[in-house]
Amino acid sequence: MSYRLSAVVADAELLREEIRGLDHAVLGELRQDFALLPVTPQLVDELTGTPPDYAVGEPGAEQPFTLVLSRALVEALARWSRRGPVAYVEAEFAGGAGHQAAVVWLGGERSWGPRFDAVFDGPRGQWPINAALVELGVEPGTWIDPFAELGLHVERDTAGWLAHGRRGLSVDYWDELAEEWEEQESAVGQQPDRPRSVEDWGIP
Repeated sequence: MSYRLSAVVADAELLREEIRGLDHAVLGELRQDFALLPVTPQLVDELTGTPPDYAVGEPGAEQPFTLVLSRALVEALARWSRRGPVAYVEAEFAGGAGHQAAVVWLGGERSWGPRFDAVFDGPRGQWPINAALVELGVEPGTWIDPFAELGLHVERDTAGWLAHGRRGLSVDYWDELAEEWEEQESAVGQQPDRPRSVEDWGIP
């Protein structure tokens, strides 16, 4: 199963304010009052006035992102970061192999990263996206790491996040559906028996 992510992650209210008036911006709700903004070619064009450029060859330490972060795009994200930390994150996995990268801006400047990893032999908390989310202020919770804590695993690609945002879903949507179904099934099982007919009572 594959997974692909290209998105901006930040405080939900910060992103709502910054994307106001943009035609191609769709926010996906995350936990802890964060949100994810899928980075599409249309959004990059709208933000920068220029179609996006993509790196040739596989990403690595020297070129950590598939999307080339143009000067205009970096300036836009840095400007947003004057209201709070903003991260750009990328990940791509297929058949268990892949890579991820992240960078964070704060106060109008790059404050952390970029970092890239395709080996994942270090502690989970040091993986690029997890480490970037900690820089944003993500708190530990019941999930295995910050990535799962926010719910970045619930959609597997940009199209999924766009649908997620347009439908106004929470990252707990599927769990909520499962709980609702279990409650309904439990309620059905707890219903009193249907009143029996007179014949069932032995009255002719």
